[in-house]
This record gives sequence, structure tokens and C-alpha cells, in this order.
Amino acid sequence: MGKSKVLIVGGTGYLGKRLVKASLANGNETYILHRPEIGVDIEKVEMLISFKMQGAHLVSASFNDHRSLVDAVKLVDVVICAISGVHIRSHHILLQLKLVDAIKEAGNIKVYKIALIHPN
Repeated sequence: MGKSKVLIVGGTGYLGKRLVKASLANGNETYILHRPEIGVDIEKVEMLISFKMQGAHLVSASFNDHRSLVDAVKLVDVVICAISGVHIRSHHILLQLKLVDAIKEAGNIKVYKIALIHPN
């Protein structure tokens, strides 16, 4: 079986950074969704640059821009969402639904995984 094209949403978080490293180590073409709405966090920017230097592709998309999500999803065949599970009762569930809508519209995704980690 060939390598996958993997999009990781939340790739700079606690679990996401580990998923990015594993995907790259496995030889997958790895894309990291960079969300402008999360602001500038120098540690996350440095991590993204490091991942890019290791061969990852950075894709700018926003949960507030449906078309940008669809365009990002069309680049890959696997989507893994690792946005923070710490705020599971917050708007993050609604963000997942926006991503699912983009996946449905793109129509090319073989696998969609939600990676949750409980804070306790």
C-alpha cells in the first residue's frame, strides 16, 4: 500500500505535534493546517517552521472560511483532527462539524480521525 497524504488539524498541540512527527517518520506526505485565527504564538511558529524543514507542508485555512477548509481537504486523502479536547464542551465541537462539512463537500477523504485526549 502506498503512503498517504495526511492533513493534521491541531498539529502544534500536545497530541498533534506527536501525530505530525509520526506521520513524517512513516513517510507520509504530511500537511499541517495553520489557522490564522489562533494568533501568533512564537513557540507554535517555530514548531511549524521545524516541521516544514522536515518536509511537512503548511496549509493556511480558517474555520471561519469554508472554502479554505475545502481547499485544504482536497490536497489529501486522510484527515486527522487533534484540536484541543480540553475544551470539549466549548465551541471546538462546532469546529469539528465545520471540518466534517468541508470533508463532505471535498468528497475525496478515505479516512477521518478525531484524536481526543482527556486533560486528567
